[in-house]
Amino acid sequence: MSAPESTPRYALYYAPPADSPLGVFGARWLGRDAETGTDLGAPDTLPDQLRERWRAWTESPRFYGFHGTLKPPFALAEGKDEAGLCAAAEAFAASRSVFEIPGLKPRAIGKFLALVPTAPCPPLEALAAATVEALDPFRAQAPPEELKKRRRAGLSDRQEALLRRWGYPYVMEEFRFHMTLTGALDSAEHDFAMSVLEPLAAGLEAMPVPVTELVLFHQPDRTTPFRVKRRFTLRGGG
Repeated sequence: MSAPESTPRYALYYAPPADSPLGVFGARWLGRDAETGTDLGAPDTLPDQLRERWRAWTESPRFYGFHGTLKPPFALAEGKDEAGLCAAAEAFAASRSVFEIPGLKPRAIGKFLALVPTAPCPPLEALAAATVEALDPFRAQAPPEELKKRRRAGLSDRQEALLRRWGYPYVMEEFRFHMTLTGALDSAEHDFAMSVLEPLAAGLEAMPVPVTELVLFHQPDRTTPFRVKRRFTLRGGG
């Protein structure tokens, strides 16, 4: 049986503070502030003739808000509630230490563009794996049609096992941190979008990114964009 379209969903993400350089970049590029839900329109530096193309490029990630996934979206399991999830997330965050991502750069991941770390970041990979596991008691089992949709991408045996266990195939050792900047693009549009994006993201590569919070995003129903619900401070995060 499928989950009703009105079923709320939650996700645990990395999301920079809205007033940080990275937070400002992400909100301006996507055209929406996930903290307030405000529609910001196209970046000021984007020529008028590119704005419709930009809106098409960013339609999908704009819906989810600027973030890097740690625990993918899920509905609450029977008997669980938001207050319990928040309490568990707060306690979990307090058990994890702050760290830095060395920097971020735009890169192609399949057909879409994203920011990825400039170098391996083991603390980030460890945080993602621990978040998936620690908060999994709050996750309802994914409905069959959602699993079927994931399988259309063509999964390895290990990814299939992760999908069955955690409801998502790209977790644990299959996890690759990224902050999505576009939806799927054809090859010509892909190259052009990258040429527009690279100058705007140029300063991020040399800018270490402090990870001091675990951020809960919330979606009240499947047609409403995700918004920041709560921020939980990691140990040593202030």
